[in-house]
Amino acid sequence: MENSWLPTTVKEVRALGWDYIDVIIFSGDAYVDHPSFGAAVVGRLLEAEGLRVAIVSQPNWRDDLRDFKKLGVPRLFFGISGGSMDSMVNHYTANKRLRSDDAYTPGGKAGFRPDYAVTVYSRILKELFPHVPVVIGGIEASLRRLTHYDYWSDSLKRSILVESGADVLAYGMGDKVMPEIAKALRNGFNAKLLRGLKQVAFVADGKYVERLSPETTIVLNSYDRCVADPVKFAENFVNIETESNRLEQRMVLVEEQSEDRYVVVNPPHPQLTEQELDRGFDLPYTRLPHPRYNGKGDIPAWEMIKFSVNIHRGCFGGCSFCTISAHQGKFVSSRSESSVLAEIDRVAAMPGFKGYVSDVGGPSANMYGMGGKNRAACAKCTRPSCLWPSVCRNLDNDHERLMKLYRRVSARPGVKKAFIGSGIRYDLFDREHGAEYLRDVIVNHTSGRLKVAPEHTEDKVLKLMRKPSFDGFERLKVDFDKVCRSEGLKYQLIPYFISSHPGCTEDDMKRLSQKTHRLGMRLEQVQDLTPTPMTLSSVMFYTGMDPYTGEKLYVARSQDDKRRQKSWFFADGKSSASAPKNDARQRQHAPRKKSDRHSR
Repeated sequence: MENSWLPTTVKEVRALGWDYIDVIIFSGDAYVDHPSFGAAVVGRLLEAEGLRVAIVSQPNWRDDLRDFKKLGVPRLFFGISGGSMDSMVNHYTANKRLRSDDAYTPGGKAGFRPDYAVTVYSRILKELFPHVPVVIGGIEASLRRLTHYDYWSDSLKRSILVESGADVLAYGMGDKVMPEIAKALRNGFNAKLLRGLKQVAFVADGKYVERLSPETTIVLNSYDRCVADPVKFAENFVNIETESNRLEQRMVLVEEQSEDRYVVVNPPHPQLTEQELDRGFDLPYTRLPHPRYNGKGDIPAWEMIKFSVNIHRGCFGGCSFCTISAHQGKFVSSRSESSVLAEIDRVAAMPGFKGYVSDVGGPSANMYGMGGKNRAACAKCTRPSCLWPSVCRNLDNDHERLMKLYRRVSARPGVKKAFIGSGIRYDLFDREHGAEYLRDVIVNHTSGRLKVAPEHTEDKVLKLMRKPSFDGFERLKVDFDKVCRSEGLKYQLIPYFISSHPGCTEDDMKRLSQKTHRLGMRLEQVQDLTPTPMTLSSVMFYTGMDPYTGEKLYVARSQDDKRRQKSWFFADGKSSASAPKNDARQRQHAPRKKSDRHSR
């Protein structure tokens, strides 16, 4: 039987002969039935459990709410995801200006999802159907599960569970937890069963919290204490991140949100095995946008990845500004070669495929198959990164398995060339052991532009970013240019840089401009920092301090300061011509005063 989409309308439900739906998923993205889109993955995972699943994509929240009513009441629960991005990152630039496009909408049109989409959708559904369980998940819910700094309101926000009124939150990747939630709800809402699951968060009262074992519980500072004292918020982050860095997480996190209301976060499932990860990717996706979008324009996010294959999840890089490890996990889970090759064959059979796989990658393209040599040593470690401040001696960073996969992908019928479109971590290999991998990538898997992310040039800023010294990038550039000369290739090395990171001053940006100018580099991939929830960078941005050391940091908080720093990317190394002329002084930002901590 030919693969079909999950139903999105009453007509499609009836065509399947269904007289009920088990789960209805609401998503802030258009429905693309592809393993890179979370709503499709969760839908297919639940379908594989024998459940009837429907998807409502980008419901209209501003009219009579007919989109929320059209499929009726599910037998088990409503599922909600804001989409593949936090809705606020999706909507606003780092300068808090409204974006004019949305890559996850047909035609790239903006305006098809609300701000704080998870909260808006959940409140509507709880108002319309108060007795139907609402389960929230996806990156927006995952990263906002506890008290967090919200850059767009410039305030600390309570857990999204409290703000949305949802019944349960599934954080991280949903492969295991979503089928378990469905099973727990098969016979109606059962709080006891739900609260016993791994990788969920929920709201409980003081009596429940009192029954938790002190040996396996971490009580965080309350929301009110965090608002009153940024240092308490910083302490929370250290506790949360340190626990999340463990290979085997056993502790329950508890955070008081208001009087006798606590958010309880159960520990997550262990990292997925190869077989478990394969299962999610091997489900019967059509790999296409739903036909309802025919004639409405391309969906840019899908166009970018439609001929690509993701080979692993997770990232052990630990960058301060990145949400990948907080959502997908620090430890890498890799797919089997057979699963990857089977997907390559499906890509090769897609309409419009001309022989070029756009990416064989992941969060960091060259972490496939990597992990600790001694797992017992990993179980004792709480380092946030296996690469910073130096590469862990226990890390098996041999690239041979990855290069073997590249060779097998390139040899598949219909494949002319397989590119590496994701960025690679050049600090994962050295000149002695990584020369073969670098040459292989440049010669066989680069379309003319190799992307890497040094992020900055100054050591004091890179230390706060948890990134290696810029010297490593300079060595990479020498090796890259050498390979290109020897092979007669006119390829470009494309570096990614960030401005306005906590601890970065305008003088630091001036030196970045000077150093990159001396290297003859034209900067294209640049970004002003957007402090996203549950990252170290956002905590430093809000508190004006390093939460691990207590060191006070300069923070470019005003939009003028941020614009001035970013303008150095486009300077000639001598002056920042586009910088605002008023108040060019650098200001030291200590931790905020009480009057600065609330939304204005």
